[in-house]
Amino acid sequence: GLVGSEMCIRDGRKTVHIQNLICDACAKKITNKLTELQNISDVEVNLEEETVSFDFFTKHDFEHAKHVLEMIGYPILGHDNILSY
Repeated sequence: GLVGSEMCIRDGRKTVHIQNLICDACAKKITNKLTELQNISDVEVNLEEETVSFDFFTKHDFEHAKHVLEMIGYPILGHDNILSY
């Protein structure tokens, strides 16, 4: 498992570009699903830009969130699946 400090230090925030984000209902579904996940917080969906932003603790948490998005029909776009600021 994780040791000490890694548990309580937030690893980061990512903004990812996703497919099929076309309506408010989609945005709500994504927000609800990601908010349910452990170690994922402060989920924001931007319909105009078709992006989702969220905080996560570890790379594993980010990968898990990415997987969940794919499962519910909103795969992440882009070569490395990561948009950095």
